[in-house]
Amino acid sequence: MRPLFIACLFTALIFFHRLPSVSAAEPVDQIRSAVDRAMRILNDPNLMSKDKKKERVNRLREIVDSLFDFEEMAKRALGSHWRSRTPTEQRDFATLFRRFLEKIYADKSDLYEGEKIVVSRQTVDKDYAEVDSKIINKQGEKSSVLYRLRQTDGKWKVYDVVVEGVSIVNNYRSQFHRIITQSSYEELIKRIKEKAG
Repeated sequence: MRPLFIACLFTALIFFHRLPSVSAAEPVDQIRSAVDRAMRILNDPNLMSKDKKKERVNRLREIVDSLFDFEEMAKRALGSHWRSRTPTEQRDFATLFRRFLEKIYADKSDLYEGEKIVVSRQTVDKDYAEVDSKIINKQGEKSSVLYRLRQTDGKWKVYDVVVEGVSIVNNYRSQFHRIITQSSYEELIKRIKEKAG
């Protein structure tokens, strides 16, 4: 079970890390740069204590918008229900979904125990790309993390992360659909707000 938690941690590292604003950068270079910078933050002895968690998370979170397309993620996570929402509801949901993801992954930043991440290769098909990576723990066990990106306005942005074969967006889509069909959209919003804090 730990590889999944560590994979989520490294997903968090990418979620919260600043990337150079270079539109021509390859997707694999963007992911690799984010990982390298996040590792420097996690390995900074001045940020390792528990009382430094907030500062550590804030540094990792500095410009999350540089890499992740939260509106696209929210749209895909809400699935067919997205179209039935008003533009204002869509915007509010995207903002809430971002806050929800940040809260979940920020809470996992304490899971780091010296694991390494190797960003290996990319596959590009027009405006879409996938970047493969592996997380390697101290025992040499590997876990896969695949980043799915799309190019918008000349920049590559992540719209999904697949951890050990499980898509984060698809996972949330299933959960959200179940809540909406069994209860209501309003109930979904209530539950997400509770978890987002």
